[in-house]
Amino acid sequence: MDAEDARRFIRSHHRGVLATTRSDGRAQLSPVTTAIDGGGRAVVSTRAGAMKTVNVRRRPWAALCVVSDEFFGPWVQVEGPVDLLELPDAMDELVAYYRSVSGEHPDWDDYRRAMERDRRLLLRITIDRAGPDRAG
Repeated sequence: MDAEDARRFIRSHHRGVLATTRSDGRAQLSPVTTAIDGGGRAVVSTRAGAMKTVNVRRRPWAALCVVSDEFFGPWVQVEGPVDLLELPDAMDELVAYYRSVSGEHPDWDDYRRAMERDRRLLLRITIDRAGPDRAG
């Protein structure tokens, strides 16, 4: 599977599990909602103090497995380097992320206040690798 095929899948499937690396080298897994941003990166909204954020600050790499709503249906895995887009620069991208996953928010001012209160940011994965490459 190439990166563009994975992007197409993620644009219509938003549930996934993010893997980052703990300080001792073991995997840390988090259920997440994901989307694709305007730069073709897989994006996840998270909090500044979340373990996934702490892990990525230490080692800027992640893998993301995105599943279909059927769970045992089609799925993709992407992985690559990660950068963090923080507030205030992240606000417009957080709005775009929400729209791509959930549509229009009933109160965008309230949404923006919540993003600031929760110290939200975007974790952005540049897709260097995508799969699966074979079935079975």
